[in-house]
Amino acid sequence: MTIPFNKYQGTGNDFVIIDNRQLFFPKDDTKLIATLCDRKFGIGADGLILLENHDRVDFTMVYYNADGKQSSMCGNGGRCIVAFAKALQVIQSSTTFMAIDGLHEASITEDGIVHLKMQDVAAIKTTDAYSFLDTGSPHHVEFSENLPDLDVKMEGARIRYSDLYGSAGSNINFVSQTAPNVFAVRTYERGVEDETLSCGTGVTAVALAMHHQGKTTKNHVNLAVEGGQLEVCFQKEEDGYTHIFLIGPATYVFEGEIVC
Repeated sequence: MTIPFNKYQGTGNDFVIIDNRQLFFPKDDTKLIATLCDRKFGIGADGLILLENHDRVDFTMVYYNADGKQSSMCGNGGRCIVAFAKALQVIQSSTTFMAIDGLHEASITEDGIVHLKMQDVAAIKTTDAYSFLDTGSPHHVEFSENLPDLDVKMEGARIRYSDLYGSAGSNINFVSQTAPNVFAVRTYERGVEDETLSCGTGVTAVALAMHHQGKTTKNHVNLAVEGGQLEVCFQKEEDGYTHIFLIGPATYVFEGEIVC
């Protein structure tokens, strides 16, 4: 089987994206998906995304982690599939699409900056050591005293596989504050089981958690990730956070065909 694909990245979080509107791709083949994402034996990516038809909105996003398993929402992947849909002329400059956590609205500028609306967040659990919230994917957020030198893979795995989150696990975000509305973030992603250069739902979780903890009073937060810069803006309501937007670049890398 020959599979045409595109490669996109959002602040270093990279994805194999496939136009599956004809439903040719074997979606249950976990081994194939993991192989395509493998950086030595496949194309190489943090995840794989299928663009499919939807009967009410512009398209459906189906997301798989690098381990081949279908996963919860990926914010950077959502931004990248918007850029891919525009390249296919499925959309123009704005869209509504379906993902695993429901409908998302997005817009894209001529220079590839995507504003992706995320799901509302009502509940944030906060302790002295960490915060936990779901921004389409579950996220643990904690401060790190020495973020540049932290062994994110080791510490992230320790928390991800601890009794705190059971068999389902969680994504783990380590944070330091560099200005009143600027935070540096490093993320261990479940499913990738390693640090990634960026995590969209992760920086969204960090921005909301920092506001919830009173670390910032701003509703527009800048996040410095290993792969670049992202922004998150939101509105604080009595019952949580609404109008949450993840903002950043989505960049075409290359395209090709792979024979499997």
